[in-house]
Amino acid sequence: MSKEEFKQRWAKKSLREMLSAVEKRVGKLEESIEDVKKSDNTLGESIDDLREKKLTERNDALEAMVMALNEETMVTTMALSIRIEKLEGELALYQATVGKGVSSVALSNEDVPNLKEFVGTRSAYDVDNFL
Repeated sequence: MSKEEFKQRWAKKSLREMLSAVEKRVGKLEESIEDVKKSDNTLGESIDDLREKKLTERNDALEAMVMALNEETMVTTMALSIRIEKLEGELALYQATVGKGVSSVALSNEDVPNLKEFVGTRSAYDVDNFL
């Protein structure tokens, strides 16, 4: 075997080994890419689950707040209704009282007393002390 044949065989052998090594690395890379895709899918699903969970929690909290506000509004409305009924009763009572009082009072000149004539003396000193 000549030196050139040896070099060619050696080169072919080296190329085969290098090709084999490259194919192994490509295979490993493909496996790694598949693993990354799987973990990406899992991560995406986890993110979606977390979003949904968080949105559900917020929705539940908002529903609870709305329910509490509705209950508070109902209690306030009932209290105001009771107060209005009481005030309406009092108003009717006052209207009846005032109505009776006005109708029973008849204004006439006989009810106004006549002025009596002043008998006596007045001094400026008494008037100043009066005021």
